[in-house]
Amino acid sequence: MASAPAPEEDAAGGASADVRMGVVYALAAYTFWGIVPLYWKLLDALPTPEILAHRVLWTLLIVAALLAATGRLGELRATLRSGPRLGALLLSALLIGGNWGVFLWAMLHERVLETSLGYYLNPLVNVALGGLFLGERLRPAAWVAVALAGSGVAVMAIGAGGLPWVSLFLAGTFALYGLVRKLAPVRPLVGLAVETALLAPLAAGYLVWRAGELEPVFGQELRTSLLLAGGGLVTAFPLLNFAAAARRLWLTTLGLFQYIAPSLTFLLAVAVFREPFQASQGLTFVLIWTALAVYTADALSGRGRAAR
Repeated sequence: MASAPAPEEDAAGGASADVRMGVVYALAAYTFWGIVPLYWKLLDALPTPEILAHRVLWTLLIVAALLAATGRLGELRATLRSGPRLGALLLSALLIGGNWGVFLWAMLHERVLETSLGYYLNPLVNVALGGLFLGERLRPAAWVAVALAGSGVAVMAIGAGGLPWVSLFLAGTFALYGLVRKLAPVRPLVGLAVETALLAPLAAGYLVWRAGELEPVFGQELRTSLLLAGGGLVTAFPLLNFAAAARRLWLTTLGLFQYIAPSLTFLLAVAVFREPFQASQGLTFVLIWTALAVYTADALSGRGRAAR
């Protein structure tokens, strides 16, 4: 008896229109994430906390407007009244806020290459967290991939005389963020609205304090003001595309697209921003890429066996 077509296939065995749109959304999300350093570099004259504060507030305004336009403010209010979910989202807000802050700092301090390494490491950290906290059994190939990634970090630490803390922080906080959101599932747009709402008092407080100490940046120059406000769109656009892709594709398929973003960021760091690229970094990236190839090949073969 023939097996039923996979969710990503129509009755004729080909990709459905919905899946093709999922691929478009995934490409849009990960390509945008890969080239976003070009945007944040335009604000390199400003302190990181100021950019981060504006990013939080403008993102909140945009997602709140989207929820209002789609009639989902009731869903937001229900989430805010749920103690357990609100507690989980407070933790995820702190994780994503920290991740954004370190990412922006790295963009403005010529550490873009380290952010690329961090997001290459992220899926492998996800694997380790799944084994530690979710009871997921790791296949031998996954252990090999994690060991290769650990070796790559060790090589970079020895070559640089210290741990690549930017890479480890970005990989760790984003993986923990994903874990928290998995354990307390909330729809992406609602979750982002709550997270930015929880961070908003800190962001607004910082901007008020800065206005009392120095002349406010926002409103003084049109270009800078538009770039700061645009940070909300830059944040929301790829997240919305990612959410749309996740509803249409296998998670394994979606996982293949995640390497687009750090690959583009890697190319920007080396070819556009001309960051120094040492031999130890080169060996680290080779080990990480090998780890990802091992992990991805095993995941695809596992999906193939499951489909039979």
